[in-house]
Amino acid sequence: MTDASTNTSGLFVGRWWTVLLRGLTAVAFGLLTFAWPHLTIKTLVLLFGFYALIHGMFSLMAALGRQQQTKSRWLLALEGVVGIWAGLVTLRTPSITAMVLIFFIWIWAIATGILRIVEAIRLRKEISGEVWLGLSGVLTLLFGVLLMLRPMAGLIGLAWVIAGYALILGIFEIMLGFELRSMRHTPA
Repeated sequence: MTDASTNTSGLFVGRWWTVLLRGLTAVAFGLLTFAWPHLTIKTLVLLFGFYALIHGMFSLMAALGRQQQTKSRWLLALEGVVGIWAGLVTLRTPSITAMVLIFFIWIWAIATGILRIVEAIRLRKEISGEVWLGLSGVLTLLFGVLLMLRPMAGLIGLAWVIAGYALILGIFEIMLGFELRSMRHTPA
């Protein structure tokens, strides 16, 4: 393994807990959305805004938490910035229409999905569990495309789709977090 790849894998392995927290946050968001499928649009907007903001902060923490500079750090940092941006924009305008909410969510999902797929490809030989990162990217990208193609699916339908997506994504991220945690004890 090269020095750059060791630094990149160290970035993820050393911050395994941020990946785990992102997964737990997604599961909590999914469960809350399943528990209240008849949410008003304002409540759904607020739930998504807090989720995207927290997810972005954990991604940025993981990217900035290590001292070594790596080539792949910018992907995780960009994912964090996109999440924070989506969360702040959503939280600043909670009374926006469902169509604008769907637009924000699918832009965020497509951007995040592509970034995760790129991260998984770049790290495929450096970390264990990259399949979970790749699957979360594919799931996020498909979720964004689904919202883009069927924007008027109805609020309750949208709530169920969002809840299902968040729950599955959270499980993938929790699995990745545990894989990364187990790598802490394996020699480089």
